[in-house]
Amino acid sequence: MATFRTRPSLVALAIVSFFAPRVVSHGGHEAIPEGEAISGEPMDTTLWVHILLQTLAWGILFPTGMVLGLVKSRWHVPTQILGTAIAILGYFLGHLHKGRQFAYSAHAGFANWLMLMLIVQIVLGVYLRLHLERGFLGKIRPYQVKAHGILGGVMPVAAWVQMVFGGIASQGFCRDDHVGQCAAHFIMGSAFVGYGIVLTIILLNGQQLLKRSGRSQEFWDSLVISVWGCVNTFTEHRWGGPWVANDLQHTSMGIIWWAAGLVGIWLSRDRQGRPRRNLIPGMVIMLTGWGMSGHPQSLDLSTHVHAIFGYSLMAAGLTRIIEISFVLKDKTTLDVTPDGQNDEEINSFQYLPPFLLYASGFLFMGATEEQMQLLSDHHVTHVSYILILFSVSFLLFLCKSPLPSSG
Repeated sequence: MATFRTRPSLVALAIVSFFAPRVVSHGGHEAIPEGEAISGEPMDTTLWVHILLQTLAWGILFPTGMVLGLVKSRWHVPTQILGTAIAILGYFLGHLHKGRQFAYSAHAGFANWLMLMLIVQIVLGVYLRLHLERGFLGKIRPYQVKAHGILGGVMPVAAWVQMVFGGIASQGFCRDDHVGQCAAHFIMGSAFVGYGIVLTIILLNGQQLLKRSGRSQEFWDSLVISVWGCVNTFTEHRWGGPWVANDLQHTSMGIIWWAAGLVGIWLSRDRQGRPRRNLIPGMVIMLTGWGMSGHPQSLDLSTHVHAIFGYSLMAAGLTRIIEISFVLKDKTTLDVTPDGQNDEEINSFQYLPPFLLYASGFLFMGATEEQMQLLSDHHVTHVSYILILFSVSFLLFLCKSPLPSSG
């Protein structure tokens, strides 16, 4: 683990320990011995500019541009051009700094793949803007349109993964015996944030797509829940090793996920094959939150953070149930206009479940063993840290939510 020569302020330390996942693309330090996480130099101004630029490009502009593309906005292309220019500048700045040096990591290796995806997406976008629709080029255009759309959907996920890798690399975390629990926290935490983002997009711009699918939102939720549960059932215990309390709890949680997911899939259609709402995903989220709120921890700080994570997740499930049953009254979709825009005003309560999922995800990603130990050593209280994570959740919610309509 890295050693710190100076004692940073408590707030700055808490922000860096979690918010550093906004780092994107860095490499060129393969000469540092394996296992030596970072050198003692502080992060210099160039590296901080790299972090901020890549945060702006990959965390804000590209996702915004993707949504603008989905709604056929004229601002889609300008937004993507601006994001591309900033991302390229940030990529090179990540290799030009003279501050803290990092051991080779997944962050460094994945950066080049991410930039390759960006180049391919730019080429596809330029080609499609030329509207070459005759001969062979015209025949392959539909496939390129589909590839452009698929790659556009994959890139925000890949960028998020790279951001997480960057945060891990910046602190020298998730090596040796910490890899397993670190992966569990970041994967599941990211899944909750992703779920919240999907619900936000569906709420604001995806009602027409949901209606065309002929399925309710709970069908897709339950399908993912059942698949995820199957994976958790067989991966949470290391085969050949002793069963411990956490193994049993994680495995039983996987079982209830796939069992409940199957019920949710079954209840998502009536006897005439029409889509129906059900409360199974909300119930699964509540049970997961309850289970995680009582997860045994070695540090008091970690116990408090895990407890608030559990309570937030329980609240997300409860508000989802209230939304379906009492706000929407089992209505499968909002009314939309022919061009796919919401014709029915969104109830303010509907913003609450996605936000609570954002908060739950960030709380869980911010509760790994090494993060908790670092903050505990510097006497950061759970109240300060939790408030910072909620602040990050509000900022993400701000980026993903447009101005509400005036009615």
